[in-house]
Order: sequence, then structure tokens, then C-alpha cells
Amino acid sequence: MGRSPSTLTKLKLGKLKVVRRQLLQRYEHQPFISCLAGLYGCQWKRYQRARVQPGECCCNKLECSSFGILIVTFCLSLVFLYFWSEAQNDYNDFDWFNYDKLGYWFPWSVVLLVVAAVLFTYVALLLVLAICLLSEGQRLYLHWSHKIGILVTLVFSIVAITVLSDLWSKEWTTLLLSFQVTAPYLHLGGVTAVTVLSWPIALHFCRMNKKVRQVLIMGVYLMVLFTLYLVPLGMYSPCIKEKGTLGPPPALIGHRGAPMLAPENTKMSFAKAIEFGGEGLETDVTISYDGVPFLMHDQNLKRTTNVHKVFPNRTRELASMFTLGELETLNAGEWFISGDPFGTKASLTVKDRVSAKNQSIMNLSDFLNQAATHRKLVMFNLCRPPQHHPYRDSWIKRTLEVIRNESSIDPSLVLWLPNVERSLVQDLIPGMQQTSEEQASIEKLQENNIVKLNLHYSQMSAKQIRKYAAANITTNLYVISQPWLYSLAWCAGAHSVTTNAVQILKNLSRPLFLMTPHEYNLMWILSDVVSAVLIVVVFVFHWWRERGLPCFSGSRQTHENGPYSKFRTELSDVWSISSVDVPGEVRSFHTTPNLSTISEVHEPPV
Repeated sequence: MGRSPSTLTKLKLGKLKVVRRQLLQRYEHQPFISCLAGLYGCQWKRYQRARVQPGECCCNKLECSSFGILIVTFCLSLVFLYFWSEAQNDYNDFDWFNYDKLGYWFPWSVVLLVVAAVLFTYVALLLVLAICLLSEGQRLYLHWSHKIGILVTLVFSIVAITVLSDLWSKEWTTLLLSFQVTAPYLHLGGVTAVTVLSWPIALHFCRMNKKVRQVLIMGVYLMVLFTLYLVPLGMYSPCIKEKGTLGPPPALIGHRGAPMLAPENTKMSFAKAIEFGGEGLETDVTISYDGVPFLMHDQNLKRTTNVHKVFPNRTRELASMFTLGELETLNAGEWFISGDPFGTKASLTVKDRVSAKNQSIMNLSDFLNQAATHRKLVMFNLCRPPQHHPYRDSWIKRTLEVIRNESSIDPSLVLWLPNVERSLVQDLIPGMQQTSEEQASIEKLQENNIVKLNLHYSQMSAKQIRKYAAANITTNLYVISQPWLYSLAWCAGAHSVTTNAVQILKNLSRPLFLMTPHEYNLMWILSDVVSAVLIVVVFVFHWWRERGLPCFSGSRQTHENGPYSKFRTELSDVWSISSVDVPGEVRSFHTTPNLSTISEVHEPPV
């Protein structure tokens, strides 16, 4: 029997609902694209946008250049942000350098970090928007305001990297050191990023009709991918260790005491370092005009005292040209409370703030007696007085007199650092531990009775530390205040570190980023395998999805069988079905001559 007109109409109306649902799902996707295009190029209306046809480029030459500059800017801003965030260990040096140049205190290091983070976030968001638009097959159009923003970020990154490289070239060594602890995680992040990028790359690869472009894009992508996969083969980190091979944590020597919690080189600062578990104390010694060694790091008194109030005409005068009586009239703590150099004032109690505000300059004998009371190691740099100073030629003897006759410290607790008249020093006080800042041969160090090296952390080397340790020469690294850097020193086998942050590092129970070789290999291989599988799945999916798109051959256009051609046929069905007369309803639409229609096929009666 033949189907009745009403039955055929119901079947077609059922098909109409299915197709309309598909169309609605596709239409509901448009707000997402509108949001992407609006944020990226201020194209909030559909008529302002254009999809990329299969085989076509995603943008014109100008927009292609803009996209390239965006990628370059993203890379440079990322490099600078990582560089400056890893340089936090030396922020205090950077801020005081600017203080010396500008004459006033301001946390420029933090401001620079915030600006770098904001600009990087801005560029990263633009790049994500561009990648999402490409993933949706949309043409790129970057708004002119964003182009200006990208240029500003690019110029900022280039200037910042250039200037800091010139003034603080050693920070690049810090950057390289940071890779020893962060490289496994940076590798994981890089593999994840390249895996995510496989989506837009696979989309455009499958749509391209020129073999040269396909080979080029796949060649570059695979080269980057396999480089990331194989990078761990050349990776080294002292924090990748077998269980049971990690040595004891390095001893903590308070750099000028605990300068984050109290004014540097004051009695309160050293008391805080001792309170939080510091095994030693480090300071700087200068000889006053009347021959009294006192504690002062800077050449003048401007930064750490109120000399501008008490002696306004002598603010730039050398500290060694003041007598002890004059030094005792100065306040050495107000600057700490007013300037808050480490941003830690809020963590101090009211009592500590009052105490910090009333600190005075400390002399060497009081410092040695304070250390002797708690059996703490001491190490100090000794500044030679200038020309025409009464103690210009007797500065070493005068300092030794204080150690031997004017303090109660055990000489074995003194790490003697000045590399001047060592033979005289060993003859007068033979019990002190001779310490050197020179990474010389073991024979030369043993000839001078050196038992400890005091090296900048940028010279850190696990191999060298082991070599010197085999000859009973221990290694101290200065100045280490960041947990990641302390963790690296711990894994490298350093015996002690000089630090501004005794209260922070003392709480570190194990090195950060510590893992066994088995754990590292598992993380590396697993991430690479998962990434490779996902990338293959993405490419296969796009090949399956795009095989039904129009293929251009010159001016001819053909359609292959596939999901997209099926969708186009169903779209035509909507117009065809809508043209069927439904009993009880009135036709109220306009026909479109460009859309194909499907005529009803009447089955012959059985």
C-alpha cells in the first residue's frame, strides 16, 4: 500500500525537527565566536566576520605580520617575566642600587615584576584568542588598539632585557641555575602547550590544498614537537637523586643578621637570626677615625642612619671618617621602619617595631661577644680605611686586637675572610678558620691553610663542591634567600649558605623539586606518550571531519561525501520540507532560488 500524504508529511516534519536541532546547535555556537572575534578584533557582528574557506590562508599579509609579531612579543615577554621572577633573590640589591642613583627608596623591583606580569598576561590572552579563532576557522583581524598594546609590550620587553643584561648580567647565570630545578616542569608545560596547539594546526593542515604548505607546517610542528620530546635526554639537575643520597641541609649564616626582621647590622638583627636558628652571623666591618672597628656595609652612612639630620653636611662622607662618639649619636633603625625595604614591617609586633626604631650602630667587640654567648660562627668583610686615615696601615692588627683582647669569642668560631696578611693573622691568632673567596686549586688553598670557600651562588657547582669536600674544604654560598635556590644548594651539597631569610629557609624540611630518577623518567615518558596519542587523535579527527569539505581545483568546486556534505544536504531539506503543504497551516515563507529543493517521490501503489 502507498503512504498517505499525511504520513509522508509527518515523516518529513520529523526530519525537519532533527535538522532544525542541528542548525540550532550550530547557531548557538555563534555567541562563542562573536565573543572571540569581539575581544580580538572588535568584530561583534556576524556580518563583520568571514570564515576561512578550505585551502585559503587564515589572514591577509598585514594580519599575518601582526600575528607573527604577537608570537614574538609573547615569547620575549615570557622570557623577561621568567627571568625577573627568578631574580627575586637579588631584588634588594636592585632596589638599593636605584636608591643610590635616585636618592630615595622605592620598591622598583616589585613594580617591574607587576608590570611584566600584566603585559605578559595581556599578550597571552590575545594569543589564546587568536588560536581559538583559528580553531574555529575564522579569519584573523586584530584591532588597532591591540596592535599598539603589542608594540608597547614588545618595546618594554626588549628594553628591559637589554638594560638588565647590561647592569645585572650575572642574573642570566641565575636563570640557568633555575633550569636545574624547574626544567622537568617547564618540559611538561611545553609538551602540554604544543599538544593543545595540535588542534588549530591539524585543522588548517587538513584544509590546505597545497602540498608545500602542508609539508612546511608539519615540518616545523614536528621539529618543535620532537625537540621537546627529546630535551630531557640532555637535562641535568642535582635535585634528581636516588633515595638516601641527599646530604644534610646547609647551615644558615645570617647575612647582616636577619635584615628582613630588623635593621641590618644591629644587635636586634643578630638576635633575630639567632632566635630563628641561624648557625652563624655575617657582617661588614669598618674602622672609625679613632680606631674602633664598627659594623657598616656601605661606604657612607646615608642609607642606614639619620646622618642627614644629625650631620646634614656630611651625608656623603665616608663612614670611616667619623669617630665612635659621633657614630653613637646616630639612629640606625628609623630607616628600616619608614622604608620597609623587604615589605615585612606588617609582620612585626608593636614591641619589635619600637625596638627596631631605636637601634644604634654596633661595634665589633659587642658583635663578637653576642655571637660568643650563643656559640655562633662569625664571618665578616673588612673594609680598609682610605688614604690619610690614622689606621690606614694598621687596620688588620687593630681588628685582631679586638678579636683577641676585647672579646670573649673562641677563635675557632671566627671565619677569617680578608685575603691580606694571612701569615700574620695565623701567627697572632692561629685558631681561626681561614676562609677564601677565590676558587683556586686545592694545592694552593691547602698551602694557605684554607678550610672554607665563600663563593657567590652563581658559582655553584655540585662537581666542584664534591671535589673540595674530598680535600676537607667546605663551601659557603652567598647570598641565598629564595627557597628554590636554597633547595638547589642543598642538592648540590653546599655546607652552608649566607641568607637574608633565616626565618624562611629554616622551615624547609626537604628540597623543593626533589625526585628520584625513576620518578623523573616516569613523568617524562608518560607525558610524551600521552601527548603523542592525543596529537594523533586530533589529526585523525580533523581528517575525518574535514574530508567532506569543498575541495577547490582551479575554479571548479566539488563536494565529497562526508559529514559536512551531509549537513549541507540536510540544510537543503529544510527548505524543501518547508515547501510541503501541511493541512490546516498556511505557507508564509519566501522561496530562495539559490537553494536546491527535494521533490516528493510518490511510491507506486502496490
